[in-house]
Amino acid sequence: MKALMIIAQNNFRDEELTEPKAVLEGAGIEVQVASITTNTAKGMLGMEVTPDLAVKDANVDDYDAIVVIGGAGSPELANHKEVLDLLVDAESKGKIIGSICMGPTVLAKAGILKGRKATVFSSGADDVKAGGAVYINQDVVVDGKLVTAVGPAAAKAFGTKLVEVMSG
Repeated sequence: MKALMIIAQNNFRDEELTEPKAVLEGAGIEVQVASITTNTAKGMLGMEVTPDLAVKDANVDDYDAIVVIGGAGSPELANHKEVLDLLVDAESKGKIIGSICMGPTVLAKAGILKGRKATVFSSGADDVKAGGAVYINQDVVVDGKLVTAVGPAAAKAFGTKLVEVMSG
C-alpha cells in the first residue's frame, strides 16, 4: 500500500507529518511527500523537508490514500488548483482521504466534505461547516474512507486510524 502526504511549502506542522508518517511506515505502508514544488518545505517548528514530488506530478492511481497535513500554512494549499483537482480525483476513485489540523479546510474548498462528518483545528471549524461538513469536535473522526484529526496532539492517533482504514 502507498500513501501520499501533501504538505504546505511553508509552515506545515512538523509532527503532523512525522508522527503519522512513522505510524504508516511502521505498518509497511510506503509514504511519499508532495508539496507545490520540490523546493525545500519548511515546518512551523523548523523542520526542513525536500518533497519527493510536486503535487502537479502526482497520479492518484499510484496511491491508496491522499493525506493533507496541517499547520498554519496548510490553508494556502487550497489556492492551488492541482491540489483541489487531486483531492476531487481521489474522492471520485474511492481513495482514502485523510487530513489533520487546518488541512480539512482544504478538503472543504475541494468540495469533498459535503454531508460528511469531519473535525478540524478549532479556528477552521467555520470553513469546514461552510464546505458542508457535519463538524464533530473530537480528536479523530472517521466517516467511511475519510479520516480527519484535530491537530498535533492527535497526530499519532490520526496515523493509527489511517492504518486501520487502509487495512480495511
